[in-house]
Amino acid sequence: YYGLVNHGATDYLNSVLQVLFMTEEFREAVIRLTSSSEEYIDHHLKGLFEELLRRRADPYNILRALEVNNDNLLPLLPVREQQDAAEYFERILRKTSGNAAQLHRITCIRYFKIFHGRLSHRTECLKCQTVTDSEGPFWHLPLELEDSSGENHSVENGIKMFFTSTIFDGDNQLYCEICDDKVDATRKYVITHHPPVLLLMLKRFEFSYQFMSYIKINCNADIPHTIEIPEIPPLSLIFLLVDQNQTYELYAVVEHFGDLRGGHYDAVIKSKDEGDEWFIFNDSSVTQLGVNPFPDNVNVTQSIGAYLLFYRRKGE
Repeated sequence: YYGLVNHGATDYLNSVLQVLFMTEEFREAVIRLTSSSEEYIDHHLKGLFEELLRRRADPYNILRALEVNNDNLLPLLPVREQQDAAEYFERILRKTSGNAAQLHRITCIRYFKIFHGRLSHRTECLKCQTVTDSEGPFWHLPLELEDSSGENHSVENGIKMFFTSTIFDGDNQLYCEICDDKVDATRKYVITHHPPVLLLMLKRFEFSYQFMSYIKINCNADIPHTIEIPEIPPLSLIFLLVDQNQTYELYAVVEHFGDLRGGHYDAVIKSKDEGDEWFIFNDSSVTQLGVNPFPDNVNVTQSIGAYLLFYRRKGE
């Protein structure tokens, strides 16, 4: 594998570009089904990916298309300010055409977006039991990350907390249209469609009311190799389908080391082509990790730098 040129402080972009390149279904979709429209960046991604298959590549055209350093007072390069890798991962996907950002099934009946799932904010009135859904697409699931007395943060516990119901009662009651009154109610997130690739974002960059500024949380996190994510059908299909869990397997981690205003990003990615070996993508350098972070019968590894976790749905 080959690396990417760093234009000053573009490691945040290089790390997510390498994850996209190593996500085989996305890479193949970009190379085979690209749009020539200047509205999208498909043709830039295609050129970059084809170059990465042969040698070290330069993401300059991607930087221009994403309008990095787009300030009349500054030249495009070098980039002197580090940005958020999660933000630019989503920005890349939003600027790809439907063909590039979607996975084509052999059946040719429909497209499933590779990174795009559907999430519902489901509210239930505890008085009349009416259930309402507020549904929309999502790119990632944000997991709270608190530095608690030196203890490791558990990603699995973070997932459970994300899907735990919140009760609204007392002064926090919600208005119910059916009851025409404020009532006790519960609200929770439910996934109504699982994406083939699920992105979890550990919220390492948080606003501190103690310091009245954003801070970086540098606690250790327990990263599981496989996870189970609950799926609940939308209300329109609630009587036709049963709730089920989807199993996902980790294949890539974007890491951030350092503080809020600096530091460095890299990506650790498992390669299907190399017998599931893990590689570290650090700008222009690509090296083999050398060890399996999940040896036999071990499902959890620790990381102080893990920020974005990419899981592939088993069977994909």
